[in-house]
Amino acid sequence: MRPLMTVSMRHLFPTASFVGCADLRVRDVDCSSSEIGPGAMFAALPGTARHGREFIADAIQRGATSLLLDRPIAGCRLPQCIVPSVREAYSRLCHCLFADPTRHLGVVGVTGTNGKTTTTWMIRAILEAARGPCGLIGTIENSDGIGRCPATLTTPGSRDLAMLLASTRRNLVKYATLELSSHALDQDRAAGTQLDVAVVTNLSQDHFDYHGTYENYRLAKARIFRQLKRGGTAVLNLDDPPAMSLLAQTGWTQIVTYGLRPEADVRGEILEQSVEGTHFRVTAGTESVNCLTPLIGLYNVSNALAAIASCRQLGLSLKEMVPGLSQLRLVPGRIQRVTSGQPYEVWVDFAHTDAGLSGAIAAVRPLIKGRLTVVFGAGGDRDPGKRPLMGRAAAAADIAIVTSDNPRSENPAQTGRLGLAASNPTGSDPRPGSSDSPRHLCRWQRGWRPDRRERARRLPDHRGREASISGRRCGSRGHQFSSPSRAQLASSALWHQNPY
Repeated sequence: MRPLMTVSMRHLFPTASFVGCADLRVRDVDCSSSEIGPGAMFAALPGTARHGREFIADAIQRGATSLLLDRPIAGCRLPQCIVPSVREAYSRLCHCLFADPTRHLGVVGVTGTNGKTTTTWMIRAILEAARGPCGLIGTIENSDGIGRCPATLTTPGSRDLAMLLASTRRNLVKYATLELSSHALDQDRAAGTQLDVAVVTNLSQDHFDYHGTYENYRLAKARIFRQLKRGGTAVLNLDDPPAMSLLAQTGWTQIVTYGLRPEADVRGEILEQSVEGTHFRVTAGTESVNCLTPLIGLYNVSNALAAIASCRQLGLSLKEMVPGLSQLRLVPGRIQRVTSGQPYEVWVDFAHTDAGLSGAIAAVRPLIKGRLTVVFGAGGDRDPGKRPLMGRAAAAADIAIVTSDNPRSENPAQTGRLGLAASNPTGSDPRPGSSDSPRHLCRWQRGWRPDRRERARRLPDHRGREASISGRRCGSRGHQFSSPSRAQLASSALWHQNPY
């Protein structure tokens, strides 16, 4: 899809300065020198490893006719627009070129450490059952309300994001929901996106390899409120104190809370739980309805309440939302039940943080009578401080198996041993051949076996009502198998994408 508008840079950025011209009229823009087309503007974005200024010569060779920069380049023959933040300006320009699609859509943005994907899928299910097609942008897939394609980033780059939303509007779709990662918020990828509702599901440690500290991470999440339209609403999880700590960052925005606590604006009460799903009651104002979600776990009730609170701000009644929630049978890789005729239960879950892993274990535990085995790993080159926390969370299972999970440039055995040591409640030596082998240790059989398929084949037969959870870490290296059984579960491997 091509841009729809021609934009005056002087009009869009009145305080910008110009080199070699008094104004620039832009018909297209790109931040990738390899993708830029003839006649387009090249935006030189700062990167974590390299700066876009290094690729200006390549962009010019490929046909760029103007530059968007944070400081002028002497001796360059191309006209230049100089702005304080190239990332923010680039995002705003992309949305203007695609006719500001979110001005004409009802848009819900969702951020948080856990629950973004499930919440957006619930929002889409509710809206599609009650009002018609809904666009979705997130970790698993992108949809313009008609077509769908696998995603490569949780939140796309600014140009792709604007193009997807413009395609949604072109299809006469009225609503869209999108995941906003902390990386995207920090990098202003969505600076041109206008939200009707901004949701914060929860906050815990994540992505410290990028943000450095929890405070930086928390403030990055708070940037979602900058995207709200005038009259928009911030939706916060009252059951999560870290999420509520962002209350001071919302400014004069209208606030709606949700949770299981009685003082929540949208409050839930769990009625019944089983492996087939969760029944719960929702009350908001004078309305009260009984709901069913086929998804299990307390945290999925929380995600459902977030979706209900969001859709209520778009004008839906509680009664209108019941069918959509009950029709969403699964969210790929999110506490997804795997049934291949085996005599025990198996779930696969994204669970990439200690809070996520704890939530998955807590969701399954009351539904089974036998042992609970958890297979988990941690991605290489990503936030090593999180691994011991995940190991301690895994210790809540009867058997914890640490395995390789997209090691990238790290030694898989070293990556796994960090989590393994933390999952060992006795503090004993986790190395192969160690005399102490508590049940929380990986069952070392002929040494370290980092491949989950090999580990699955070597597990003993389980009989009776038992369960296994395979936590998985999304990566960019294609499909990964994650199965904790000897049954024919390899066929249930889920395709997945890079969450950054």
